[in-house]
Amino acid sequence: MLLRIEDHDRQRCRREYEQTLLDDLDWLGFAADLFPTAAYRTGPCPARQSDRDAAYRAAASALAARGLLYACACSRRAIGSRAAEAASGGGAERRYPGTCRARAVPLDAPDLTWRVRLPEGDEHFDDALLGPQRQTPARQCGDLAVRDRHGNWTYQFAVTVDDRDQDVALVIRGQDLLASTGRQLQLARLLGREAPPVYLHHGLLRKASGRKLSKADGDSGVRALRAAGWSAGEVIGAAAEQLGLLARARPVPAHAAAALLAGAG
Repeated sequence: MLLRIEDHDRQRCRREYEQTLLDDLDWLGFAADLFPTAAYRTGPCPARQSDRDAAYRAAASALAARGLLYACACSRRAIGSRAAEAASGGGAERRYPGTCRARAVPLDAPDLTWRVRLPEGDEHFDDALLGPQRQTPARQCGDLAVRDRHGNWTYQFAVTVDDRDQDVALVIRGQDLLASTGRQLQLARLLGREAPPVYLHHGLLRKASGRKLSKADGDSGVRALRAAGWSAGEVIGAAAEQLGLLARARPVPAHAAAALLAGAG
């Protein structure tokens, strides 16, 4: 298990948010095998995305050298309008229609998005929990943005480069990111990775309304539970119950959490 700080969006991320995450992990008792919290408290860290600009630039340069990268002058509003016109039903993902693919806009022009040309065709993979999956990124999202007009590396690009460079073999994440998998697999191959990770997408904790828990909605996090008097073991035990690892919540110390997961198979 490695600890990665995904702070690629420099307009939204703050170092104080990172410190809160590190403090919460230490309080819970979770210690990563690679890049533990102490690695982040003393300066630059190889697994903090804001410290990896050189790695992302190298990966983007490799794509550009093969003619796979191009500059896009389209605004989010323009892409959204075209996506709405093309959508056949409600709830369709915003798809980039390839407007700037053949425009030959210079990559060094200011305030532009960089995009990677994704291949056509279906992407097949086996989810470790959900089974066989088939996705078509070219129809779902179109050519992926790898760097936005503000100079931020995007989530899709940064995590794919990180997974390659850090030899990540298993990714466990929520089902809200299932649609990202096919495009990340395609991008990983374009970046030269022959053996991509295994993916497992789990269900989400949701409120009675059906919406997922969210900090943006003011839902309670670890810090709020701690302030309310919960112990670290009680927080872990409550999470284990909601995951179905315990029939009834009870305090679980961090060192025993792995045994619960192993018992779940």
